[in-house]
Amino acid sequence: MVRPPLILVSPSVEKRGAEFHDLSISLSVKYDFAVLQSGGIPVTAPATTRHAFLAEAVRRTDGVLLTGGDDINPDLYTDRLTRAVLKTIGMTPDGGRRDLRELRLIDEAFRQRKPLLAICRGHQLLNVAFGGDLVADIRRQVPDAMNHQCLDKPGALVHEVALTAGSLLAKITGTRTLGVNSSHHQAVLRPAGPLVAVARSRDGIVEAMELNPEAGRVLPFLLSVQFHPERLTERYAKHRAIFERFVRVCAQPKYREL
Repeated sequence: MVRPPLILVSPSVEKRGAEFHDLSISLSVKYDFAVLQSGGIPVTAPATTRHAFLAEAVRRTDGVLLTGGDDINPDLYTDRLTRAVLKTIGMTPDGGRRDLRELRLIDEAFRQRKPLLAICRGHQLLNVAFGGDLVADIRRQVPDAMNHQCLDKPGALVHEVALTAGSLLAKITGTRTLGVNSSHHQAVLRPAGPLVAVARSRDGIVEAMELNPEAGRVLPFLLSVQFHPERLTERYAKHRAIFERFVRVCAQPKYREL
């Protein structure tokens, strides 16, 4: 019997946890449920920035999942934001250690050639990792954009995105138009380095990225999405298929041996 793949899931951070109100890791159970539903076993990444430990965590698991959460430190991608935009940014309460931890997880996923699925904040941080810029606040910087911050409808399809023909995401979902949820106020400005946009909303916001096949980078699986498929897997087969494909690739023995 083939053992279920272990998926390293990077958690968020909160100021006051349940135990003694310590600075705590925090992770929506939706991520765990989506991984378990697809046949994987989620393993929470350690709350450390030590590269050696993170590298070993990636080595001992079969794939990496980057999750949503607080905004990324703008110092990592720009020094040109206005004061009004800066006021909209809510960074992690751990002094930027989550940013550093996840940048190192991305680096190790590429170095060890492990499958990588990045969601919302993870989608944005992946772009930053390759030197890319972000839209720090859609409402202020993209005046004609639709409302992407539908926080009251986390499990609903609130708008559609157009998928690139032949892209991994189009193949996984079997469609060229995908309904998605939307709970973000930041976005990828333009794909950086080896990344290419494969989904956009009608206002031009980048909703998904993959590796550009001409960029020379190789991973067994790489997909980043701005929406939250883990909140849609129980009701929508197309979003469940994203996790199913990711976990299936993680389960392949040839990637476990790298």
